[in-house]
Amino acid sequence: MLQKFSAHILQQHLFPTGQQVLLAISGGIDSVVLAHLMHCAGYPFAMAHCNFNLRPIDCDRDEQFVRQLAAAYQVPLHVASFDTRDYALQHKLCIEEAARELRYAYFEQLRCQHGYAAILTAHHRDDAAETFFINLLRGTGLAGLHGILPVQGHIVRPLLPFGRDEIEAYAREQGLDHVEDATNASLDYRRNQVRHQVLPLLRQLQPAADHALQQTIQHLQSVEQLYQSLLLPLREQLLTPCADGSVHVRLSALDSLGLPASCLPQLFFELLRPFGFNMADVSDILAASHSGRRFLSPTHEAVRDRDSLIVLPRGASYEASSLPSFSVAVSQHHPGLFNPRQLPPGTAVFDADTVTLPLRLRHWHEGDRFQPLGMAHGTQLLSDYFSDHKVSLPDKQRQLLLVDATDAVIWIVGRRTDHPHRVTPQTQNLLTVVIEIATS
Repeated sequence: MLQKFSAHILQQHLFPTGQQVLLAISGGIDSVVLAHLMHCAGYPFAMAHCNFNLRPIDCDRDEQFVRQLAAAYQVPLHVASFDTRDYALQHKLCIEEAARELRYAYFEQLRCQHGYAAILTAHHRDDAAETFFINLLRGTGLAGLHGILPVQGHIVRPLLPFGRDEIEAYAREQGLDHVEDATNASLDYRRNQVRHQVLPLLRQLQPAADHALQQTIQHLQSVEQLYQSLLLPLREQLLTPCADGSVHVRLSALDSLGLPASCLPQLFFELLRPFGFNMADVSDILAASHSGRRFLSPTHEAVRDRDSLIVLPRGASYEASSLPSFSVAVSQHHPGLFNPRQLPPGTAVFDADTVTLPLRLRHWHEGDRFQPLGMAHGTQLLSDYFSDHKVSLPDKQRQLLLVDATDAVIWIVGRRTDHPHRVTPQTQNLLTVVIEIATS
């Protein structure tokens, strides 16, 4: 097993063999065997252990065992103690999910702090099979069905070619002691139900079930790689990153791809999956018909904007953090010397005698109305003006308005002044407003 282990690491380039790696050690048989193989193969490593304090006596026993193992191998050991139940309660997670989050966050912290080349875990072939069925029961796509990958970011799993029977046989041959987690036999956990009930039944029905399942998982991994490679040009075609950190998804282009209608939700899910949205979110987004509808994932917010979807990190804002300053000047009107079309950007001129001071800048509010220059009678909702001029939702939210003392809109800054305050041949005094910071 040692020879096969070393050959697998070298052939697959799992981690830089001359650099120190961090080995996640629980004290169970899998991680103990991994530590022994790493030690015998001569790879430099440190170990990290998590005490989740879920079973006080057993957890303390496990920690003590790991400390003795690290001393025997003369390798650095990192130990963290967590209040897992409290963390699960605060974050509304089950105990298994809470422990997983705490464990991997701690390992990543150690990797960054100490410069470890990779984080090694002791997942093996049977774990991959169990994960396959767990994800199948949850309902998943290809990414869930291909099971555990040998390398995922900085996480490396060198034992994936080996089954539980091989690991147990190696531990017996080498006389390796380990600790046994009492919960491994409990059928209260879904993984244990698959391990102790589903897989034994499959092996009874088909003696070659393990080999067949491994082949299926490998095929699914290949299909997933092909699938993702085909998605790359579609992502480039449909997703537009913007300077403000948002991403625009061109919903109108989905129909032009020529794909069957049944494929569009899956494609849209793949586009939004990196932003934390699930298939149920995708169905709601595709069903939404009006602009302004918001959808939340754990990490991002998506806003429907006509034929586009705008995705941005949660907590980000469209609006400017502060309003720009502006200056106001009043001068005598000289007929023939004023040409409103030759004004520099950020400048507007009004009939001073029609404007009620003071003026101020603010952002657009729902329900704002306006009488655009050239509209002799009546007013128009700004929302309709924005729609007519195809102003995007982010630009609409960032749009500055100049209002008078009565809060009446006299200028959509950079776009249109209003009709009642226009300059006419009868104007005696000009009121010039200059926005000192350019707006988008």
